[in-house]
Amino acid sequence: MKLLVTGGCGFIGSNFVRYLLQARSEWEVTVLDLLTYSGNLGNVSDLVPCPRFRFRKGDIADPDAVVRTAAGVDAIVNFAAESHVDRSILEAMPFTRTNILGTQVLLEAARSARIGRFLQISTDEVYGSLGPTGRFREDTPLTPNSPYSASKAAADLLVRAYVQTHALPAIVLRSSNAYGPYQFPEKLIPLTIANAAQGKPLPVYGDGLHVRDWVHVLDLCEAILRVLERGRTGEVYNVGGSNERTNLDVVRAIVELTGTSKSLIRFVQDRPGHDRRYAMDFTKIQTELGWRPRRAFEEGLCETVEWYTQQRSWVESVASGEYRNYYERQYGARLAAAALAPRVSLATAK
Repeated sequence: MKLLVTGGCGFIGSNFVRYLLQARSEWEVTVLDLLTYSGNLGNVSDLVPCPRFRFRKGDIADPDAVVRTAAGVDAIVNFAAESHVDRSILEAMPFTRTNILGTQVLLEAARSARIGRFLQISTDEVYGSLGPTGRFREDTPLTPNSPYSASKAAADLLVRAYVQTHALPAIVLRSSNAYGPYQFPEKLIPLTIANAAQGKPLPVYGDGLHVRDWVHVLDLCEAILRVLERGRTGEVYNVGGSNERTNLDVVRAIVELTGTSKSLIRFVQDRPGHDRRYAMDFTKIQTELGWRPRRAFEEGLCETVEWYTQQRSWVESVASGEYRNYYERQYGARLAAAALAPRVSLATAK
């Protein structure tokens, strides 16, 4: 099997490439990645000597680059995406270009080359926000609430259209929040770990009671491979971790694991359109493909904190000037305002 993995130098993509090369000894993998701020060649540098791995720098929205790189492959897994809600609020155009146009370019290349399988990696955020009960099913209507999630929903619908119109053998996998090694430090868990290590404030949006369902990235990689090999064309598969936690609970857990003072937690101005709760019903993938998450959140989070603690040089290398500028733009005024506001008791924030 010759596989093209787009966005393979990002968080989930790099973990999947590493997992795949170990799990399938005969497979060959080509990574196509533009190496934007969150795509880091260092994430796969240990794989470069492997004769079954090759890297090509390129943009999924560039038809010529995609056609050249996809020549001769049997399947495509598309991880390439702008993926941070906060950045999409600041500037939506890159999300429209990469997530929508880029997906269409990949789909067209796959159709023209008669590629045998196309797997689109999507997100639970396309479903919108849940109330206090219930879980997202694959047939839950798409009601995205941010430019990021809207762009991912549009990409999912393009995949569906290519299945229906062109009989493209494509599948969509929608995942809950993933965590683990190599995640860019703008996301909640690595940001909190990195700030805790430096004694910096730990920002928490709003009241901190927004709920997310967490799945360890290696459990997610196993699910992706199951769907790639055995999933049914035209279907959507939800993947979750059955690990619902509030953002405040996650930050508190990291504080405990790192021995950081709770006084560093800062409740800051919430972001616009912040979805209150996500939770995934993954009965379908469990019943059809026999997948279920293996790692308890407490175990996985402990391993993740240990990884980031041991890989401080990696964190420093990716937290470039661009990231520092973004961090100041996103949190500078919020943290300054929080410092002037009356302190909220953590004991009452439940």
